[in-house]
Amino acid sequence: MYKNKKSGAIGIVVTVIILILLVVLSNINIDKLSVVENIFSTIVMPFQNGFTMLKNKISGNDTFFTDLDNLKTENEELKQKNSELEQSLRELEIIKAENTTLKEQMNLKEKYGEYNTVSGYVINRDISNYTGMVVINVGSDDGVQPNMTVIADKGLVGNVVSVTSNTAKVQTIVDPASSVSCIINTSKDAFITKGSIDSGREIRATYIPTDAVLVQDTSVETSGLGGIYPKGIHVGTIKEVVNTQNPTDKYATIETAVDFSKLDTVLVILN
Repeated sequence: MYKNKKSGAIGIVVTVIILILLVVLSNINIDKLSVVENIFSTIVMPFQNGFTMLKNKISGNDTFFTDLDNLKTENEELKQKNSELEQSLRELEIIKAENTTLKEQMNLKEKYGEYNTVSGYVINRDISNYTGMVVINVGSDDGVQPNMTVIADKGLVGNVVSVTSNTAKVQTIVDPASSVSCIINTSKDAFITKGSIDSGREIRATYIPTDAVLVQDTSVETSGLGGIYPKGIHVGTIKEVVNTQNPTDKYATIETAVDFSKLDTVLVILN
């Protein structure tokens, strides 16, 4: 009950104050009212302007955050498109590489059409100062057997030394343990080439007849002797002829036609 009386008293006081203000304002002169308005404007307007600026800033922030969300969405979409383009590019490069390999294989088959061959490509290589071996992706399931000749577009690669069902290990002509019976394309002088310890693209011609004439840049090919390599396969060109005091020790270095560091596509001669 005490609280109700207190609330009623406060209400009466507020009402009386409002009535007094109304009476005072009704008796104020218009000129004086202008002064009051000016005072009111001076006090109130800064607050009003501040609230207006705050409202504008809040509205601006809302727009900023909306734009930020849009940018994030667009960025994610661009990332997705970029990822898709990169994937398409990778697939295109794979297709391009496969087409290049197929084209090389077709060209090889046309070039060596007189032989019965199977095409393959190098899947592992070990070309160093101590060995010159490569592994290709065809094996006994494809008819490949040891001692078969392996060739590339430029010329002789080597011969098969071992096979599995789907791979073959090839000893290249730059392997130090390799030897090939060769002849000079022009003079038909015969000699033996062996893999060099320097490996790379050089082999050494030895057992050169004392009356043989070796000229720099002359082409060298297989002689057909020895039971492994068919006759007439290009081996390389004479790079240097080294004469010694003993004519029987004369030798020559030959640059192989095949660049074994870049060897990719090969043919195995089956017959």
